Amino acid sequence: MDRVARAVENHKKGYNCAQAVLCAFSDITDLTEDQLFRLSEAFGGGMGGTKGVCGAVSAMVFLAGYKNSKGISSLPQTNKLQSYSFAGQLMAKFEAMNKSLMCSKLKGKNLRSCDGCIEDAVKILEELI
Repeated sequence: MDRVARAVENHKKGYNCAQAVLCAFSDITDLTEDQLFRLSEAFGGGMGGTKGVCGAVSAMVFLAGYKNSKGISSLPQTNKLQSYSFAGQLMAKFEAMNKSLMCSKLKGKNLRSCDGCIEDAVKILEELI
């Protein structure tokens, strides 16, 4: 099953948007799907159910840091700026496609469904990671 289909299927099973996206990329991390599921649980509903930043977007940012960070062993020399820049690219692409990063606007103004946001986030990640 491709990542887009897997992520949408995850959402249908009850994963929140962040979990659906993040767990579809478990193969590129050294974390289990269960660990990713747990780490992203509070990012659903626009971060803690606040309808803030879309969970699918949060998952993209999570993966941007995971893929770019040099880890604790690099301290005090980090590559935070590269991670921030990459996360910004991902978010800008999502916002250009959907006119918002905020769950309340995406759903409240019917700009994009949750499944649509999940699909877009996965496609953007596949293109840029």
